[in-house]
Amino acid sequence: MDGHESRIVIAGFGGQGIVSIGNILARAAVIEGKNVVGWVCYGAEMRGGTANASVVVSDREIASPFVNFPNMAIILNGPSLDRFEPLLTQDGLVLTNTSMINREPERTDLTSIKVDATNIAHEIGNFKIANMIATGAFVEHTGLLKMASIEQAISDLFSHKDPKLVELNHKALHAGAERSTCMTPVG
Repeated sequence: MDGHESRIVIAGFGGQGIVSIGNILARAAVIEGKNVVGWVCYGAEMRGGTANASVVVSDREIASPFVNFPNMAIILNGPSLDRFEPLLTQDGLVLTNTSMINREPERTDLTSIKVDATNIAHEIGNFKIANMIATGAFVEHTGLLKMASIEQAISDLFSHKDPKLVELNHKALHAGAERSTCMTPVG
């Protein structure tokens, strides 16, 4: 968001596809010729425990994959919002999965993207795609990466498993882009 480097944290419960979001964002950045590094952190238990990943995207060299103070966050559950909201830089951006977070961000200096990712995923018929719904909302409202690059990254990562997974994830991506809202800070 500073024009040269975006430091993104992605956080939620293990099993929500946190690592997949990070991998897709990183691959899309490479497709676009940007510099990128990433880092993953899991809690003691993978599925159901906490997980977070960080991705740094820049048009310059990147000194470290560690993100102590992100300027962007994709948050898929309440405990992760509690943990990472205070660490966001002033005038940062936070995307929240309103299906699993029962409060608004407390900080008034943050741009807030909201998407009902888990509920939309259930409507589509597969709760596992909530992460791609959040990714679509993030891409739509930040402009950090192109939607076409994200689609290519999804194809690269999932086409060897099952072509239907690619189609489902593309559908989720566009649902997130279409069914999310963005609110900028007032003042």
